[in-house]
Amino acid sequence: MNSKLEALSKAKIPCAETGVEVHKSICDICTPGSHCGLDVYVKDGKIIKIEGTEGFPGSNGKLCTKGASNRQFVYQENRIRTPMRRTGPRGSGEFEPISWEEAYREIGDRLNAIKRTSGPEAVCWYTGYTKWYRTWLHRLTYSFGSRNYGTESSCCFKATQMAWMTVTGRNYRPDMRNASVFLGWACNTLINLHIQGRELMEFKERGGKIIIVDPRVTETSRKLADIHLQLKPGTDGALALGLANLIIQRGWYDKKYVRAHTYGFEEYASYAAEFTPERTAAITGVPADLLEKAARLYATGGPAASYTSAAAVTHHINGYNNYRALVALQAICGNIDRKGGMLPIHTSLAYTDCGFPTNEAHFIHDKEPKNCREAIGARRFPVWEALAGECQAMDLPRQIETCTPYPLKALVGFGLNHRMWPQPSKFLKAVDKLDFIVAIDLVTTEFTKHADILLPACTSMERSELKGYPGGFLTCTKPAIEPLYESKSDTQIMCELAQYLDIDDDLMKSGLRATMEYLIEPLSVSLDELMEAPLPLRMKEFKPYIPGTYTKNGFETKTGKLELKSAIIEEISKDYPDLNPLPTYHDSYDGADPKQFPCTLITGARLPNAVHSRLHSLTWPRSLRPDPAADLNPETARESGIAQDDWIVLSTSCGQITVRANLTHAAKPGEVYMYHGYPEADVNELIPADHLDPYSGFPGFKQVRCRVEKAKNIPAARER
Repeated sequence: MNSKLEALSKAKIPCAETGVEVHKSICDICTPGSHCGLDVYVKDGKIIKIEGTEGFPGSNGKLCTKGASNRQFVYQENRIRTPMRRTGPRGSGEFEPISWEEAYREIGDRLNAIKRTSGPEAVCWYTGYTKWYRTWLHRLTYSFGSRNYGTESSCCFKATQMAWMTVTGRNYRPDMRNASVFLGWACNTLINLHIQGRELMEFKERGGKIIIVDPRVTETSRKLADIHLQLKPGTDGALALGLANLIIQRGWYDKKYVRAHTYGFEEYASYAAEFTPERTAAITGVPADLLEKAARLYATGGPAASYTSAAAVTHHINGYNNYRALVALQAICGNIDRKGGMLPIHTSLAYTDCGFPTNEAHFIHDKEPKNCREAIGARRFPVWEALAGECQAMDLPRQIETCTPYPLKALVGFGLNHRMWPQPSKFLKAVDKLDFIVAIDLVTTEFTKHADILLPACTSMERSELKGYPGGFLTCTKPAIEPLYESKSDTQIMCELAQYLDIDDDLMKSGLRATMEYLIEPLSVSLDELMEAPLPLRMKEFKPYIPGTYTKNGFETKTGKLELKSAIIEEISKDYPDLNPLPTYHDSYDGADPKQFPCTLITGARLPNAVHSRLHSLTWPRSLRPDPAADLNPETARESGIAQDDWIVLSTSCGQITVRANLTHAAKPGEVYMYHGYPEADVNELIPADHLDPYSGFPGFKQVRCRVEKAKNIPAARER
């Protein structure tokens, strides 16, 4: 090799001499709101480098630490390589390879038999990460005749959406470009979402004022906040009600807007009056003078936009009502459906507001079954049933165990991560009682070892994906490399499996391309045009929302107004008197003895190198935090003789785990923050399985009483 070619090859320069080509793709490691553009450098059919795509909507050439790990993500050693049938006991991981034809036929035969003998509802269809294919699975579930379509949104995002729907009729987003004040609730976008983080930095540079509400000192609060309200975990509702009371008492609320466009204001204001500055300070730990300062800035400095992370507020057993209180605060200040405030989200594809029409809603609901049995969790969580549009999968283990209101026989899990449940080991014990389990995944997991049939899925770089972006953009990617081994895309698997199921759905059976063409039928663009374009295309049909439209024509609630007191819950509470139409507050601790468990455990605070458990087995991101570690204040550590990197034992009423100690002043004394999803130290095992919000069914992942002790025994080397 001559020196020039050697230099070109070492630098991975794409050209004829090196044989390196750059293919376009997208990252789907995290939420569909991002899915950043990728330049995939390929040589001899193998990925050798990943970079961000310049000019791509939102990301514009930037990648986070997770996106930069995509090459390792594709070439994980534990990729599932072929369809397999279990040969040993459940959990043993003993399988034999079979063909796709054999797999489809056995799945079809078993599911069709269950449908005939026990009804279509006896099969639960579930999807974890990622979320891009949910449109197809939702339709397939309905075509099968079941309402038991469940997702990881049973413990992520959906309760936030429900709270918005309860007050306004739909979900809303911040209009950052036109805002003067930003209220970030559990918002650490500099670590968690780099696209929104850059947007917030630009807002600050334009002179915008920022209030951050977070129990921790974060990169975002430290670098960007004008006011940081460092509240106690789970007291968000009390804080919002206390701010509302100040705003009402001082006359800072939008009186004309409230009179014309809200329902239940007098009852809401009367309840909020109980949250005096003194009482609010006592509950939340936020000084009364800082409450006054924040209330004045938010109410009088607007227009004010707001943002929360997907589930930080709602991961408490009063989380849904806490979040309703947040939305109500925005309503009384006239910041909903307002330029520079909050604007409605109209979903085009996969939870994303693109500003153009698609056939997604019709594609899903065209096959929605009628007169079928109630969905999982419907009776236990009636507010979820009224608003969520899917089953509450946190109730799945209970229904399997009790057969109430009817027995479940099978589970089909796409990307199912059992660690998303509280006490996940109980989930595995429950599903082992099912007659039939199908798992579709990229890699082997603890759950896949319990499947009867296991199918290999592929990554975003090995498939075509129809994907929309805010601002009117749409793309359909092409595979950057051929699917590894015998893997297929999740949507291809669904469309092919449909041919073996007893369903009346010619569209699904006609194949993936036909379904994608149907979804974009309202648009003046072809699938081929989307696939050939180097970047997502701006749709001619894009129409920005005009602020004030719902204010003028009526909101999509039962009363047509912003409901500070919920008309839906008023009706539900006739049969469920413990459910309150007002966004009431109570603490969200479990029932453990505070003397025995004096600290507070908060799980899931984001790390820049992790998305749930998806990257824990990859060496690059894992190198940033090699061992599972709990963040605790040095004062808390000193009380137990704990030093940095010591092994410690975290205990709650339902178990214990051993992890490293990471001492940080980001946490207040007595608060312990622990990331989730580590197989060798799964903190969700410490969350009681019944520690659930009665409105949403969400687990109280972020408020459980715990104890911290220095470990007496150093754990042996662990398998990752």
